[in-house]
Amino acid sequence: MHVKGTCVNKISARLFLLVSLLVSLAACGGGGGGAAPPPQDGWEPGVFLPASTFAGFCQSPRSGIDPQTGQPYPDVQGTTTDENNFLRSFSNNTYLWYSEITDRDPSAYPSVLTYFGLLKTTATTPSGAPKDKFHFTYDTDDWYQLSQSGTSAGYGAVWALLSAAPPREIVVAYTEPNSPAVAPSANLVRGEEIISVDGTNVVDGDPAILNAAFWPDNAGETHSFVVLDPTSGTTRTISMTSQIITSAPVQNTEVINTLSGDVGYILFNDHIATAEQALIDAINQLRANNGGLGVDDLVLDIRYNGGGYLAIASELAYMIAGPAATAGQTFELLQFNDKHPTTNPITGQSISPTPFYSQTLGPPFNGGPAGQALPTLNLSRVYVLTGGGTCSASEAIINGLRGVGVDVVQIGSTTCGKPYGFYPQDNCGTTFFTIQFRGVNAANFGDYTDGFSPLNTPVSEAGTVVPGCSIADDFTKPLGDPTEQRLAVALAYRDGVACPAPSGFAPDTLGKPGDSSAQQDAIVPKSIWRTNRIMTP
Repeated sequence: MHVKGTCVNKISARLFLLVSLLVSLAACGGGGGGAAPPPQDGWEPGVFLPASTFAGFCQSPRSGIDPQTGQPYPDVQGTTTDENNFLRSFSNNTYLWYSEITDRDPSAYPSVLTYFGLLKTTATTPSGAPKDKFHFTYDTDDWYQLSQSGTSAGYGAVWALLSAAPPREIVVAYTEPNSPAVAPSANLVRGEEIISVDGTNVVDGDPAILNAAFWPDNAGETHSFVVLDPTSGTTRTISMTSQIITSAPVQNTEVINTLSGDVGYILFNDHIATAEQALIDAINQLRANNGGLGVDDLVLDIRYNGGGYLAIASELAYMIAGPAATAGQTFELLQFNDKHPTTNPITGQSISPTPFYSQTLGPPFNGGPAGQALPTLNLSRVYVLTGGGTCSASEAIINGLRGVGVDVVQIGSTTCGKPYGFYPQDNCGTTFFTIQFRGVNAANFGDYTDGFSPLNTPVSEAGTVVPGCSIADDFTKPLGDPTEQRLAVALAYRDGVACPAPSGFAPDTLGKPGDSSAQQDAIVPKSIWRTNRIMTP
């Protein structure tokens, strides 16, 4: 994932630890007016004019047509101080922890991005991690294109960084169907290691060359890869040309027959719009098992699911638990700062909880017309396979089900810890992401800032503890293989077998370079579109 912007998202920022996150202060946008802002008599700490006073007054106004509105950009000439004043007032009004921002003179910072980077809390979580790990920006044009399509250029291979700094190690986490990665000429499979790209060694090569090859900016780029088969120890050279890749969000729906009952397995990788129909099909497949008797348990594999549409998370939680547990219950309630206890400060609408959706929602989702009943498994327990990339909307599934008394058993590593979300805010050509709300479940719980951790996770690494086992990722077996380490432990746990020694990792940690075992966690970078709570109107 090649990041454009000053994103300090923990996954993006760690690509090989050497990715240059340079920003071009491009054209401005954001909806100002026709007159200059009121004269300022200098910075007065603690006094904030409305953000609308400064919106759209830009150091470098844009010209042309705004693709989002079809109208000319309303930008007018302003200054960097105007842009900083907009961010200062906007943050003071909407930032979840506004009272923890140190108020600084907007005129003292010639860089808007530097100033924005200071408009956040410096507090830490109980583990010592930053409380706000998700404060970033995106070029507005790039963000618009990404948010409209939900697609990006690539090969259909999702890479896993086992070691991001030299000596680097990168393997295939999984692949997308009907993509260059699975074409006969490439035939990449989980666990295969990439030794070099375009003649540059992965272990210690130029990170600019590596990033350009692994995460191409555009379709039509051709790069060569030397691939190591971990089983045979042999290498082969392949060439892949990037395409616009659309994720297949649900893969490997299976029924695993055990002596103690039938266990459903679903690999769920992305909360994107196409997931609605894919999840409906998966649940119907499991319901049809054993002459329509369904399955006795479910293993939901979300180890690489960074999030997406919250509505999809709600629908899946309902399909797992069924109406008896969820009728009339809250899946997630957004809570803004104490200036906005009843009204959403972004939309102006009254705050109301997201329910457990029991019917299809219609556009932008594609499970059919709105109002079609969703199928259910009616389970009182679910096993979730997690990793450090299990984030946001995926964590909402765990939290939402726990809020209505469904037993959630976690097998894997501590999740990323993102009970928060935001509404993208454009101003002057940059879209700003600043945390504006937390999500709480029916039990009014949402404080899992250090993630969800299986019960036997070492105390020093643990977040909010959930029954289950700490187990590192296993790149030696295909996802969905009953002998793959995390799935195998889930199956054993349901039969009463005790957890093995903890081996999962806390967020932001990697397997150590030189480990002889491939069974370790990794960073699996994904687009920012696929690592957030995305709200629908």
